[in-house]
Amino acid sequence: MDPDKDQRWPRSVYGVGAEPDPRFSFANERTTLAWLRTALALIAAGVSVEVFLDPLTGWVRKAVAVLLLALGVVCSVGAFVRWARNERALRDRQPLPGSGLALTLAYALAAVGIVLCVVVLWGALG
Repeated sequence: MDPDKDQRWPRSVYGVGAEPDPRFSFANERTTLAWLRTALALIAAGVSVEVFLDPLTGWVRKAVAVLLLALGVVCSVGAFVRWARNERALRDRQPLPGSGLALTLAYALAAVGIVLCVVVLWGALG
């Protein structure tokens, strides 16, 4: 494809290197969609915590809801950044870059789980 006629966006991704094997681009896209589904689930969980978990005290419920919502936003933005970096690497025939998205998400979800465990135990003891 003539780079001058290629109108795909973002140009910072599609304007570099050579067209990769479509299978690799599709795999990259599927991975991005999986991350976006995860982001959507986190956002839905945050809304659900705020709306349906009345037994949690107000500040705890709000804190957990905001953490889950923030994780959903981070996951969504991270999915696009990861897709763009991987697509550029594919186009430049470079090794795929590492990503801290999964590790960040794992630690943050563990923190949310620990907070909820403490709240549940505190309620059981109090």
